[in-house]
Amino acid sequence: MQKFEVEGHEASFLPDGDWKLIWNDEFDGTELDRTKWDYRFSMMGKKHPAWTDRGVHLDGKSNAVFSLLLEDGRPVSSQLQTGYNFMDEPVTQTKFGNDHLQWNIGKLKENLFTHTYGYYECRCRLQQHPEAWWSAFWLQSPVIGSSLDPAESGTELDIMECFKSGTIASHNAFTGGYGLDMKRDCVGGMEGLDPTEFHRFGMKWDENGYTFYVDGVEDGHISQYISKRPEFILISTEVKGYRHQDHQPVREAFDWIGKDEFLVDYVRVFARSR
Repeated sequence: MQKFEVEGHEASFLPDGDWKLIWNDEFDGTELDRTKWDYRFSMMGKKHPAWTDRGVHLDGKSNAVFSLLLEDGRPVSSQLQTGYNFMDEPVTQTKFGNDHLQWNIGKLKENLFTHTYGYYECRCRLQQHPEAWWSAFWLQSPVIGSSLDPAESGTELDIMECFKSGTIASHNAFTGGYGLDMKRDCVGGMEGLDPTEFHRFGMKWDENGYTFYVDGVEDGHISQYISKRPEFILISTEVKGYRHQDHQPVREAFDWIGKDEFLVDYVRVFARSR
């Protein structure tokens, strides 16, 4: 690995080779850059009860701060994204011509940023109490599941997911959507990370697959389900319990309202310079 210096900020750890920085957010200032990020509210055609647009602020010290808060009596947090999945937006009633036929896709939006091959890196400090909520840094295709070919319709790429204190779950590649045609490969995962310190999570994506890194150390490679589709970035937090059968938040989430944070120092995307 090699260091890539960014003036006034922490350096990136990059795989060997020539790289150029093509997109980044250092989270400077006190206002989230809405030309780069939008909030995610819906998933698979439904408004998700765990997500809000009030759960992120910039602390003036080059960090995006994700927080647990109470909204309408329920614990919630925020997800940020640079693009949109075509299946997420809820469907509104339509008809085709004079026929009462329903188009089962909601209103589409223009993506803010998507990209294909490159190196994607996030430096962050994990949440301290994962029994209440979880965090993730990942990529998704705007049209995942629209075909059986991952090169054409893309792959979900989970670079970092934290469900347990100091533990990073295995890195995933999902393709084929999230139904009967879903396929998955996974690799790596790491325990014993100090949750009070910042860590770097990265992924190199090229024609040979996906190679994952934690603090500059390789943590596995996936050589299948290779996407050639431009994909967008997500930084996720989510209260646990809402995906269970009763769709209710876990008790611990109420206990940690206003007492826990997930901090993101930067997100950077690099492309090969030659």
